[in-house]
Amino acid sequence: MSTIRWTEHGSTASARWHSENAAVAPAEVVVVDDRTTAKFAYRLAQAGTGLLWQGDFHNARQLLRAMERLFARRRRNPPAGGDLATLFYNQRAERAERAEVLGKLIVRLAPDHSLELRRAPDVRAACAHAYGVPDGPMCVSLSELLGVLSAYQWHQKGVEVAALAGRIHPDYGVFSPIRGEYVELVAEAAWPDGVDQPVVFDLGTGTGVLAAVLARRGGQVVATDINRRAVACAQSNMDRLGLTSQVEVVQADVWPSGRADVVVCNPPWIPAQPTSALELGVYDAGSDMLHRFLDGLAAHLTPGGEGWLVLSDLAEHLGLRTRAELLARIADAGLRVVDRHDTAPRHPRASDATDPLHRARSQEVTSLWRLAA
Repeated sequence: MSTIRWTEHGSTASARWHSENAAVAPAEVVVVDDRTTAKFAYRLAQAGTGLLWQGDFHNARQLLRAMERLFARRRRNPPAGGDLATLFYNQRAERAERAEVLGKLIVRLAPDHSLELRRAPDVRAACAHAYGVPDGPMCVSLSELLGVLSAYQWHQKGVEVAALAGRIHPDYGVFSPIRGEYVELVAEAAWPDGVDQPVVFDLGTGTGVLAAVLARRGGQVVATDINRRAVACAQSNMDRLGLTSQVEVVQADVWPSGRADVVVCNPPWIPAQPTSALELGVYDAGSDMLHRFLDGLAAHLTPGGEGWLVLSDLAEHLGLRTRAELLARIADAGLRVVDRHDTAPRHPRASDATDPLHRARSQEVTSLWRLAA
């Protein structure tokens, strides 16, 4: 971690800088408070100056929203029609710029993770959940801290999963299973012929939601993930659901050892660069995980086994990948398509006509591809 420094009451102060999306620590930091106007703060943030907030917590949130409105005024409405891939990349660039500017408004967490601001909530439990055991004072962006608080609420409340008749509790930095349509595809797909209690691999398990669904169906599951947070999250969910005897959670780079009757993979579906750990569940530059799943599948299947690839076709509608390219990768890996089950996403963005990418999102289909060697 790097260190940021600022002048306060005539003396130099410092704290460690932490950013979950690997934002570079601001080289210059000034102290701001309730007297600071949004226009002044926005100009400094645009210039790369960090703004250490020392006023009222609720006023800090209002300042952040005002800075966001100033940024939105610069946004140009995209032309009707046009190239969707270009619109997509422009939208990603705009969001990255927005995050960079708004991320300059920062707060200091005390050595015990408390927030020493007027009217500030108790953030210690949420910060311990996200960052671990406190180790001295630390500065983070206010937008990141608000994300930490929101994630902690999701963690405590959990996400209802109909296929489990229970809840999955996502941890900070682990993609939440809020798109239930892909869970239903896995819950309803029949086992391969002649298999009643299969050995199952769940690759990139995340919260462990698919591993739990497959275990409830009678599978003996090995769930893998390279993200240590995801491994801990999945294990915790298996403990809550009473599935520890049926699900082994392993930290691994995609593949465990051995072979399975069913290998399930729900890889990131957009071939683009992620900007945070949370986005790793959606964006994967070069479709690396998709390709590694396909290339390794034949060698990890038992005779008669199947690979279940759960994948949205949004990338195809955006012009980032073609169906022909996907089918070619499947064939090149020595695989054939046994069957395919489709469903339409039900998330709000699929029906948001104001979204510049609505034309693509309205046509999106999520599929479970059944693949065999």
